[in-house]
Amino acid sequence: MADADIDTRPNVLFVLTDQERYDCSAPDGPPVETPTLDRLSSEGMRFSRAFTPISICTSARASLMTGQFPHGHGMLNNSHEADAIRPNLPAGTETFSEALAESGYECSYTGKWHVGRDQTPEDFGFSYLGGSDTHHDDIDDVFREYREERGVPLGEVDLEEELYTGSDPRDTSEGTFVAATTPVDVEETRAYFLAERTIDAIEAHAAGGRSDGETDSEGNDAPFFHRADFYGPHHPYVVPEPYASMYDPDAIEPPASYAETFEGKPQVHENYLHYRGADGLDWEHWAEATAKYWGFVTLIDDQLERILEALAEYGLADETAVVHASDHGDFVGGHRQFNKGPLMYDDTYRIPLQVRWPDVVEPGSVCDAPVHLHDLAATFLEMGDVAVPDSFDSRSLVPLLESGGDPEAATGDRPDSVFAQYHGDEFGLYTQRMVRTRRFKYVYNGPDIDELYDLEGDPAELQNLIDHPEYDEVRREMRERLIEWMAETDDPNQGWVPDVLRNAS
Repeated sequence: MADADIDTRPNVLFVLTDQERYDCSAPDGPPVETPTLDRLSSEGMRFSRAFTPISICTSARASLMTGQFPHGHGMLNNSHEADAIRPNLPAGTETFSEALAESGYECSYTGKWHVGRDQTPEDFGFSYLGGSDTHHDDIDDVFREYREERGVPLGEVDLEEELYTGSDPRDTSEGTFVAATTPVDVEETRAYFLAERTIDAIEAHAAGGRSDGETDSEGNDAPFFHRADFYGPHHPYVVPEPYASMYDPDAIEPPASYAETFEGKPQVHENYLHYRGADGLDWEHWAEATAKYWGFVTLIDDQLERILEALAEYGLADETAVVHASDHGDFVGGHRQFNKGPLMYDDTYRIPLQVRWPDVVEPGSVCDAPVHLHDLAATFLEMGDVAVPDSFDSRSLVPLLESGGDPEAATGDRPDSVFAQYHGDEFGLYTQRMVRTRRFKYVYNGPDIDELYDLEGDPAELQNLIDHPEYDEVRREMRERLIEWMAETDDPNQGWVPDVLRNAS
């Protein structure tokens, strides 16, 4: 800190969306209206090559909290499921939020948690302001009471245009709920409610109080860290008007990856299509679902605009770093798939990431360096002038933020690839590892054929080149990169997988 009495560290507003695709706010992406995210990019830095370490909620969120790859913290699948390998973070696990709270930050939290069956944000240094405290299917009393006060109790509205997976996408008695239109007003959605609670926290801080409603006896000069976790655009894509009809399904073209045939791919890809019931959805259904998904993205974008306006209204915009990311992406029909699973495509592993930090980040800058979602754990600590624990696998993004996104100008050694993994969800355990450079992606599938994609010629990842003779050298190089990542992160599979990969090369 620059002065013993005045804390000059920045406030941090961290907005995490749930299952938001990278391309929705990318300049060359589909025509989704995201003016607020575009504003964050124009006023700050956009990361074009940000990736989640794992495409499943609990594991990704636990990595974000702990700065570790999933095999480090051990929460390998979703904590709410009966087959959770580890339902809670182990006692004593270091997290960025506890470190910030111990350093004097006032940490508050709204919305989705999903990092533990029995733990809540309050166990990790946050004051929790409502929305839900386990995962997206759970509604807490605060939001329930909010809806009752507005005269629209939860569960008492009739949805329209409902869409399900299964043999008959209009049959509400089978399959998984995909999308629908809700008749409630925007003000009655959980997205609006979470924005309201975030604005309340901003207002309380500006007034010198605390976000949980208590009063500091010695005033409140401490910076705040507020985390707003939205539930969308995770399925079911249920949105009100005007968002429900904002995008015309008839005008939406299938993505290039919709031409997926599964030829030369691991058998689990086609198995997963059937398991999810997505084989009953044709493009007409997917276009309808995509329209609702895009509407959900725009709904959340509009709520973020309200939050940013509150920061400006209360005079906090210039001293607050605003960070937006997503825990992972969503297929939404890409590769003809629903949700996410044992398929390491960019649809679910590439994520949006924007950072606006006045007087530090050059407005309109773009960083093409490969980064991980859980790099934010170390980033938040460096922003707060707090030492990064040795247990963290993450690398702070602050040098990139300060250098205009130039990895050569930034201090510290940064890798030129990203590493990711997958361990299974309710579909069953399934070990995968991935290494991705700008041009190539290699996926190790323990029980099946590996994958190799040339992203320059095949950005849709349709052609598996793992056995192509012209890519022998690339295959060997990518496998060596994977081995290096496994060694650097102390991956438990490094005991035998490297020999398998080298012998297979």
